[in-house]
Formats: sequence, C-alpha cells, structure tokens
Amino acid sequence: MADPRPCILIPVYNHPTTIGPVCDELAVLGIPLLLVDDGCDAECAAELDRLAENGHHLLRLATNQGKGAAVRAGLQEAQRRGYTHALQVDADGQHASEDLPAFLAELETAPETLVVGYPRYDVSVPRVRFYGRYATHVWVWINTLSLEIRDSMCGVRLYPVAALNHLLARHPCGDRMTFDTEVLVRWRWAGGAMTHRPVRVHYPRDGVSHFALWRDNRQIAAMHTRLFFGMLLRLPRLLARRLRRQPVKVRR
Repeated sequence: MADPRPCILIPVYNHPTTIGPVCDELAVLGIPLLLVDDGCDAECAAELDRLAENGHHLLRLATNQGKGAAVRAGLQEAQRRGYTHALQVDADGQHASEDLPAFLAELETAPETLVVGYPRYDVSVPRVRFYGRYATHVWVWINTLSLEIRDSMCGVRLYPVAALNHLLARHPCGDRMTFDTEVLVRWRWAGGAMTHRPVRVHYPRDGVSHFALWRDNRQIAAMHTRLFFGMLLRLPRLLARRLRRQPVKVRR
C-alpha cells in the first residue's frame, strides 16, 4: 500500500452549535476534515458553509438520507479525493478528541485494519442507552460467532477506504442507524482485520438525538434478522475460521 493519506469524515445532520467546536478540536490532529451535509436545515447549512470557507471539505447531499447514506457518500468522496483512510467521528461532540491519535497510530503498523472504537462512558450516559446497547451486542456476537466486536454502535472508527467501498458496493449496509453495526458484521464475515481502541464518551445535557424510536428500532430488528440468516448461510466457513484460530493442543 502507498503511504497512508487519512482524512476525518463527519456526517452532519442539524448540529449547528456543536459542529464548529468539533472541527476546531479535530483540526489539531493536522489532517483534512470532510464534512457531509446530510440535508441540514438552513442554520446548520450556513455553519457548514462557513467551515468550508475556512478550508474544510464539504459534500452536500440534496436531502436527508440518514447516517449510513451520509457515511457511504463520504467514503466515496474520500476515495475520489485520494484519501486512503477515513476516521469517522460524530458531529455532536460526544467523543474525546484526545483519544483519536491512537486510532491514527494504527496506520503505521496495520494500514489494512479497521479500527473500531469502544466507548468509555462517564456518568452522563443515560442508563437506558447504556443497557439497551447489549441487545445489539448479543446479536452481533451471535451473527459473527465471535466476541471480537466489542461495540458495534460507537461512532468512532478508522476505515480503510478502498476496501470498505469495495464491500459497500456489494452490501450497502443500510441508510440510517443500522449502518454502523452491519458494516462491522460484514467486514468480519469477509475476514477483514479488526482491532479496537477506547474512546471516552460524554452525553451533553442538551444534546440532540436523531434516533427515531419506532422507525429505527424496526430497521435494527430487521437487520439482526437478516444478518442471522446470513450467518446461517456462512456457518461452515465461520466455524472453520474459528477452528483455524484455536491453538493446537499438544498431547503428551
């Protein structure tokens, strides 16, 4: 692989008060920022225009399509611009920027590896969100026959752009909240290398959530069902992979 050329990819949907400070914090990392306007309203769109005038890349989608669609579009744009890796970060300021250099450090030794964040929550995390995540964790462990994916819902991960775009061309992984989870399951199914790094997470008291309770839970349930049957189709291969990874016991 050529020398890594990373960017930071931020999907944005109506976070006008947080996206500016987030960009200021991330700018100290010294790599370009690619903002994806996922059909924001006028106030947030104007803030994104200001950030673009300050030198950040801006990709504007005509209508709101969802986080998954925004990340997919951003990954395609990153590859078009010649970036080899994209560090996905959320726009709401929940993630500690001080923890991100550890993700980028993986480029020196494992540029083909997908680096996945797992959250280290402070006391601000709502209990219902903290415990509710385990339903998805358990289904991910079942559908991969592995405990390797520690958390599939954290919004911080470092993607190898070309390899992931190749996977997404065959399996789009959903337009909205299902994307983050499904893309990791399918990466694991494909045998892609994966590692994990912690990231501290804080929930602001006045934070904005775009999670639509009925729509997104329905889509998440359908995703887990679809992946379960996909796991059954891949069962022989997944079991064979597990056996290859087990250490050989020497009989004495």
